Amino acid sequence: MRDIEERMSDKCRAQQEEALACLALQGPAGEQDSGDGERDFERAVSGWGVNGRHAKPRAADGGERQRHPLRESELADQSLGLGRVEAAESPYKHRERRAGQRGNRDQRADGLRHESNYTCPAMRAVDVIRRKRDGGELGDDEIRAFVAGATDGSWPDYQISALLMAIVWRGLSLDETVVLTNAMVRSGERLDLSEFGGVPVDKHSTGGVGDKLSLVIAPLVAACGGLVPMMSGRGLGHTGGTLDKLESIPGFRTSLTLPEMRAALRKTRCVLIGQTAEIAPADRRLYSLRDVTGTVESIPLICGSILSKKIAEGIGGLVMDVKVGAGAFMKTADDARRLAAWLVEIAERNGVRTEAILTTMDTPLGRAVGNANEVIESFETLKGKGPKDIEELSLLFAARMLILAGLETTENAAVSRVRAALTSGKGVEAFAAIIEQQGGDPKVLDDYSRMPKASAKDQLTATTDGTVIAMQAELVGRAAVALGAGRDRADAGVDSAAGIDILAPVGATVRRGDPVFALSCSDAARLPAAKALLTQALQIGERAAASSSVSPVIDRITGRGAATPN
Repeated sequence: MRDIEERMSDKCRAQQEEALACLALQGPAGEQDSGDGERDFERAVSGWGVNGRHAKPRAADGGERQRHPLRESELADQSLGLGRVEAAESPYKHRERRAGQRGNRDQRADGLRHESNYTCPAMRAVDVIRRKRDGGELGDDEIRAFVAGATDGSWPDYQISALLMAIVWRGLSLDETVVLTNAMVRSGERLDLSEFGGVPVDKHSTGGVGDKLSLVIAPLVAACGGLVPMMSGRGLGHTGGTLDKLESIPGFRTSLTLPEMRAALRKTRCVLIGQTAEIAPADRRLYSLRDVTGTVESIPLICGSILSKKIAEGIGGLVMDVKVGAGAFMKTADDARRLAAWLVEIAERNGVRTEAILTTMDTPLGRAVGNANEVIESFETLKGKGPKDIEELSLLFAARMLILAGLETTENAAVSRVRAALTSGKGVEAFAAIIEQQGGDPKVLDDYSRMPKASAKDQLTATTDGTVIAMQAELVGRAAVALGAGRDRADAGVDSAAGIDILAPVGATVRRGDPVFALSCSDAARLPAAKALLTQALQIGERAAASSSVSPVIDRITGRGAATPN
């Protein structure tokens, strides 16, 4: 009898499980949902589970595959569980694409591409936090619930911060990061810029000290006929933010509405803005919390933050500047290569042709670190009088953007075209037009006295004779933050006049008492802490410094659609 009862119980349980499985795959109007079923399909074709060492990434949900086939690449980092990355489409994707054609994704007159946001099942934040804390892989719905909670405010800051820290400690797989990025894109709108013709392109840096390259590159590419919808961020940790620098230009507006953004692109071929309310709203909250909770240095979080904005802004080509060294978030070339590979792979899965260039960040770029002083150095570079390292990298990145935009086919031709825009003054003219279009005072290009002025100044001098053999970029960046040029709290403002000017760069010969750094800020009480950090950053010795002729480019990682340099 007991045997019969057990068989009946097993049969009943199997029927219940089958019914639950069918319900789990049912979506609105009785259609099967592409969530768990899609994961089962992809795990089946992958051959290895996520806990194995070769996990196949999930395709970005709803991502449009544009311009070229998805590529296969080798991501040979066993510690992160990465193996061969291939493109496979499940039948669930086919059904999702048909659903999109019926109305999940519609095109509005204002150029916004509507994508149905995720409807997440109710789940407790603490359970998601615990799973990641204990080293588990988050399910798609858990990641989407996290992003939705950050977007609508249902997750408080302390729970978001707890999961961010768990991610830093335990990591995310490439699969999880693909889902995270796509969820962040879908937390808002994805722009359609097809009305302007051509391929919109952008450039982004993972963050450096004295890194004002975007301020030089964007107007140069626009002057060469490129379309540049550049959406940037604010200072993060010890690195500066492009928006903070731009807002030191009197009247310059980085917060534009989408119609204003389109008007600017129509007139100047370039717009330099922050995130609009419609673009990746989840990232705004996560970005600000990461800055003040020690959760910046995470490859998955960096990828999600950068790419959610870039994908949503409607670009077709992206060049990444992945910084490497003491002043970068990626301290080693191996870590930087891993980050670059992830950035390229995730972006290309979302239809954006992408390549990454690894550049050194052991010492500050150029001679200025701050806000207004970096803008002035950008102006000088566009006039052909800037530091050599800034000019060299600006030419390279602008050239690569022209290639991804389809305006040139070889790097040599592209560099020549950008150099012509630089030497002819067209880059300066383009920046003046951008400044005026966005409400700023274009006269600052010729009259630097119109820029913010500091009321407190000081210098740090050499304590011995010798050669400047090292200048630790991270400490210089922290000194700039101490002066007020950056933030130590998410809600803190910045001092546009605060900054550090490097008077004796690495390789310079100095005598005792010679000024090495000039410090400026609006609060004299900030000067001592900044000077202490700069003292630690500076090394003067007898041996000669490394040759400045060494290329700042360490490596390049390209996607399938990117042209190789020649």
